[in-house]
Amino acid sequence: MKRKVTLKQIAKELDVSISTVSKSLRNSMEISEDTRQKVQAFAKLYNYKPNNIALSLKNKKTKTICIIIPEIIHHFFATVISGVEHVANENGYNVLVCLSDESFDKEVINMEMLANGSIDGFIMSLSKETQLKKDFHHITEVINQGMPVVMFDRITNEILCDKVIIDDSLAAFNATQYFIDKGFKKIALISTVDYVSVGKLRTEGYIKALKNSDLKVDENLILKIEDTENFEDSIANLLTNNEIDAVFAVNELFAVTAIKEAHKLGKKVPDDISVIGFTDGIISKYSSPSITTVSQNGVKMGGKAAKMLIERLEAEEEEEEQYRTEVIETELVERESTK
Repeated sequence: MKRKVTLKQIAKELDVSISTVSKSLRNSMEISEDTRQKVQAFAKLYNYKPNNIALSLKNKKTKTICIIIPEIIHHFFATVISGVEHVANENGYNVLVCLSDESFDKEVINMEMLANGSIDGFIMSLSKETQLKKDFHHITEVINQGMPVVMFDRITNEILCDKVIIDDSLAAFNATQYFIDKGFKKIALISTVDYVSVGKLRTEGYIKALKNSDLKVDENLILKIEDTENFEDSIANLLTNNEIDAVFAVNELFAVTAIKEAHKLGKKVPDDISVIGFTDGIISKYSSPSITTVSQNGVKMGGKAAKMLIERLEAEEEEEEQYRTEVIETELVERESTK
């Protein structure tokens, strides 16, 4: 069986651009007959089969980009969209927002449906199910056809593309260290399951801070939540441990739920338990008490992702595959939920 090839591989083998390959396969008169025959013969030899993804992406500009987010309950993703919109609009691009709803299948469908020439490129944060499956074929397919992809927040190192992240491990380390410096000893962690990349990294930062201060890593104080719709009872059970004097939650939904469940148990925040969350959204600012939180600078992250994507789209020539990872700085915003 002959190996399956992509547009990008044909272009590399024949030392021509992806758009030249695309036009040749469509028998475009813009390309010389010699080049067209050479490309078509090579494609036939290796049994090249085009799929739903557009063959001509570089020369057909829609001036529209798509951002795919895993869910909309967290304020963070709304701020990222805002950042993307601002930079895109400034550069004459429209933005289409798609929701994967944490579903691998929906993420694949969104990409295949839109990569047929409807848009110019993708900005995306991976769904939980995609990270669990570790199946990124749909993203590889899009990139191989010449369409740029920029990942943010939830990323994978298995895909070579531009990325925008925060240092999740360092941010969690600093938040945990903040508690340690104030004399807290029994610091609980409320996190996502480990296959969600940001949850895994934030857990690593929490553990590193404890170990650096010679504090015991107590598995009974670590709660990893998979079902993000039914988790209140799990947090309540964690907080029945009367030794806990501080809680670090990896998102603001977990943080505000921890405060709510603590109150139900008769514990005062921050007098009995201090709480730090992650994101710095509307919930953190206006909950009672307001929540000390790690600010992810979602607007800045979205703006940077849009800038990187547009730079790829408007590059005069095919660029070498030298991808960048931009790291956005975080900060701890102190409020009423910590002493």
